[in-house]
Amino acid sequence: MPAQEQMKKALQTYIDSFDAGDAATIAELFADDAVIEDPVGKPQISGRPAIDEFYAKAISAGTKLTLDGPIRGSHGNGAAMALTIEVPAMNLRIRAIDAMTFNEDGKIVEMRAYWGPDDFEK
Repeated sequence: MPAQEQMKKALQTYIDSFDAGDAATIAELFADDAVIEDPVGKPQISGRPAIDEFYAKAISAGTKLTLDGPIRGSHGNGAAMALTIEVPAMNLRIRAIDAMTFNEDGKIVEMRAYWGPDDFEK
């Protein structure tokens, strides 16, 4: 199981890479068979090719992330963060909680983004 510090560092890299416009570094945080559910309740994105495309699209829209509090670890293989997502290309702001599950190699195997209709504004 990855250490809490390793998971928190991965999530900080996730945030920093968005702000740097670096989709490749974001995608490298994920295992080859990872899944993304963003938002929870919508169809999943599965596998690295689809994840690479998902983040390339987000970066091309100028998406930026801001932490709304500290990144939180766990006693297990998960970590989460509350954040604000700014998408200038869509004039959109979303307040979300992203929860990540990690494998023993420290790669993200699941990302679940919790946000709904009441959590975004134009």
